[in-house]
Amino acid sequence: MNIRRGEFISVVGASGCGKSTLFKIIAGLLEPGGGVLSLRGIPSSARQRLGEVGYMPQQDLLLPWRTVLGNCLLPWELNRSCSREEAAGRIRDMLHRFGLAEAGNCYPHELSGGMRQRAAMLRTLAAGNELLLLDEPFGALDAITKRGLQRWLLELWSELNRTVLFITHDLEEALLLSDRIYLMNAGGGVEEFITNLPRPRPHSLNYEPQFTAMRQELELKLNDSQLA
Repeated sequence: MNIRRGEFISVVGASGCGKSTLFKIIAGLLEPGGGVLSLRGIPSSARQRLGEVGYMPQQDLLLPWRTVLGNCLLPWELNRSCSREEAAGRIRDMLHRFGLAEAGNCYPHELSGGMRQRAAMLRTLAAGNELLLLDEPFGALDAITKRGLQRWLLELWSELNRTVLFITHDLEEALLLSDRIYLMNAGGGVEEFITNLPRPRPHSLNYEPQFTAMRQELELKLNDSQLA
């Protein structure tokens, strides 16, 4: 796999094929059993990558005893590169962009599922990492909330110029969001799928013949990869 700066890449595959394990390796939480992983073109160890990559797991993992602002200040507490007041000011500015301006002093249990996911993503972005790993961030949400967050994520990504690796089981979501898609199989192999869809991508694209044909092709490739 070769990920270029500024791309939005989705990783799809059957449950248990190793998608989340791959993300934990990239984030430096696990050592690989073999192979080489390079960051910014330089081979790196898990220890060197730890803290250099933004990682949002499937669960939001917001600390229930902290407010949204308190949760989002966690990256600053681990790397105090400025004063707390300055960091809190930056977070408050981001809360507006994330549609959470009134939620800074709320606790996680007071938020909807979509708001919790936006708060968790804000916390991930607050660490300032160029590469973001998003592991099924919308998988547990209802269809309407998911669609809204997909549009929001595309707008946010285009503004922030970050590189995103995104795990999903939703093939339409993968096609709508991604520049390229990697299909993983249980044997550890991967196959690249290039979307070639123009941006911006409205949800009405889902009903276009080209999109439908690409979804069918991707589904067939995914099925074939699981049989390989």
